[in-house]
Amino acid sequence: MNKQKRLIALILALAAGIMAFVPERMRAMDGVSAKSAILIEQHSGRVLFAKDAYTKRRIASITKIMTAILAIESGKMDDTVTVSARAVRTEGSSIYLRQGEKIKLRGGHGLCVEGFVFLMNQKAAEIGMRDTEFANPHGLDDAENHYSTAYDMALLMQYAMKNKEFRRISGTKVYRAPAPPGEDGARVWRNKNKLLTSLYEYCTGGKTGYTKRAHRTLVTTASKGGVDLIAVTLDAPDDWNDHIAMYEYGFSHYHIAKVSSERVVDKISDPFYRGRLQAVRDLRYPVTDKEESGLQVKVYLLKPRKEWKKYPERVPTEVGKAVLYLHQKAVDSVPLLYEPGKEGSGRGFLWQAFRFLGVRSDG
Repeated sequence: MNKQKRLIALILALAAGIMAFVPERMRAMDGVSAKSAILIEQHSGRVLFAKDAYTKRRIASITKIMTAILAIESGKMDDTVTVSARAVRTEGSSIYLRQGEKIKLRGGHGLCVEGFVFLMNQKAAEIGMRDTEFANPHGLDDAENHYSTAYDMALLMQYAMKNKEFRRISGTKVYRAPAPPGEDGARVWRNKNKLLTSLYEYCTGGKTGYTKRAHRTLVTTASKGGVDLIAVTLDAPDDWNDHIAMYEYGFSHYHIAKVSSERVVDKISDPFYRGRLQAVRDLRYPVTDKEESGLQVKVYLLKPRKEWKKYPERVPTEVGKAVLYLHQKAVDSVPLLYEPGKEGSGRGFLWQAFRFLGVRSDG
């Protein structure tokens, strides 16, 4: 018996030792119900958490994220379109349109299905959704060749969230539209994303989905303390809690390390460029507290030519870039633009060196 007890104790000790070497984010995914899930930081696209995120699966109505962004990018959101018989007969969730009814495009979309699907796949390729194929604009189970991955859908949401109109629509809790001719009052549509409407105060938008074959699918966004995240779950029986758990993990473990554009140009000591450069934006990247010490900024500039002092108009607009590295891996970069009309800053190298120390998120 003593030998058995010692053997059991040894096994438990070994198991504990092995778990100590398993990354925390790998252990955290044990509680996620989804067959596929992913959490990314919105601006950098850094994957903070993943579970089988590259497997192709049915996606149901989160397909409509692509439908929406294409409609917005068409520039015809206020054009009037006529509801077709084909649209009325489409099964699934309904907004109760009538055949022949005329509505603005922001209440639907105007192309034929085949033409629209072509544009959907074209845009997917442009974004980098390598494991996605669209067969319809709604995500219903009427086609076998309609699928995506959690990772690809995160890429799609990342792209869509760059659009101000999409962000507004995605984050709308209640939408009211005029009633059809002959009817009183207005149509009222309520967002089905419960994270946005009631369950999670940091949620900023998203899209739900469900079919019998895809089961529950969900894409949402959330923001807290300057950190913007995107979560995707496919085939998730407990998707609301999955997303909340992933967000809480992301917000508690990551912050945005930032080097302001001013600090970037202050680092430059070359007398020709000093005071005459502009970084187009801040350098930023999500990191853990432990990772922060591994951040480093390097500046790469064209070597000034002799004739540039005499003919500043010959200096290229973009003369270099600043690159943010995490453990020697480039994670962000910004172009450096030459502004010939600006005077040199007159600040010494030591001042610039001390000014540039640190990359905390407070800038």
